Amino acid sequence: MALENKIQDTSKKSAFRFIILLGLVSLFADVTYEGARSVIGSYFQILGASATVVGVFSGLGEFIGYALRLVSGYISDKTGKYWTITIIGYAVNLIAVPLLALANRWEVAAGLIILERMGKAIRSPARDAILSHATKQVGQGWGFGIHEAMDQIGALTGPLIIALVLYLKGGYKHAFITLAIPAVLALAVLVIARITYPRPRDFEPVSKKIEGKGLPKAFWIYILAIGLIAAGFVDYPLIAYHLKKHLVITDNWIPVFYAIAMAVDAVSALVCGKFFDKIGMNVLIFVALISAFFAPFVFFGGFTYALIGMVIWGIGMGAQESIMRAQVATMVTSDRRGSAYGIFNTGYGLFWFLGSALMGVLYDKSVFALVVFSVVAQLAAIPVLLIARKKLKNA
Repeated sequence: MALENKIQDTSKKSAFRFIILLGLVSLFADVTYEGARSVIGSYFQILGASATVVGVFSGLGEFIGYALRLVSGYISDKTGKYWTITIIGYAVNLIAVPLLALANRWEVAAGLIILERMGKAIRSPARDAILSHATKQVGQGWGFGIHEAMDQIGALTGPLIIALVLYLKGGYKHAFITLAIPAVLALAVLVIARITYPRPRDFEPVSKKIEGKGLPKAFWIYILAIGLIAAGFVDYPLIAYHLKKHLVITDNWIPVFYAIAMAVDAVSALVCGKFFDKIGMNVLIFVALISAFFAPFVFFGGFTYALIGMVIWGIGMGAQESIMRAQVATMVTSDRRGSAYGIFNTGYGLFWFLGSALMGVLYDKSVFALVVFSVVAQLAAIPVLLIARKKLKNA
């Protein structure tokens, strides 16, 4: 109760500091789980898994994680315990990663990856709702862009740490144990943010509730568009599996490629965020058109073309993790935002799972078919985004 009664500065400068604090949490968290993610595909292969297993379990982890966000978002709005849910989620999310060092079978590793995704699912809607209040002060695209850029600094650093450990012949288990350090730092900064800013909602004036209207139609159309992008967006574990299987790059380059993509992601998030605050959904449509073509470069080329493909992949990820979330905040009133983010993430995760599972199967049958599916699914999202934009303008 003492925290709730604390006087909180709600100025634009204070909102910016709050965004930076949450950004630091995400930075350290991403060092942890993106470091693990950069090599989990090759780790699965070492443990004896097939490409189908990699595709199915990568997608299943994402789906279970995203589906749980529907419940988490609803509970966040109903209870108002955004901070509590965020802290619990981060704890589960981060503790699972160092435990990968104990996995001697791919089934155990798969279970831990699913647990890690569940933790992320628990905290994401509440965390995004908390963040959205502060972004109202600085610009939603810019605020989410800053957060994503810091997030991706961690996503860049984590794979590089793993690459260094592998280069020094430390092995995968030593690499996973090393990731316990940023996990502890993330939780420490999160507690500091909770103590300093107990009531993030104060950053945003309370909006009027529109009774009986529910979520707008444009929101549901938008979910379909984002789902198509998610379905065609190949998850990195399958890309890493391909790069290792065909000896496109050496083992220590696999996390480096991921780190490069994360660096591009960070820059993309900032640039897209700035443009989003000026031209709205148009920037998302433009990025979707570009990022749809990463798969031919990654799966049909050697070292150089695969690297170009990962740069394009990073551009798409930057948009997905920043302005796609910012767009939701512009469509939904603050009192329904936790639920909206839960629905948004569940839809995204469902399509991601279906696409990942299908592309894992397609990879074992025909890489060409995988690439065609990836490109077509993402391009199909563009006309749907145009419809959503029109509905939003007419609302």
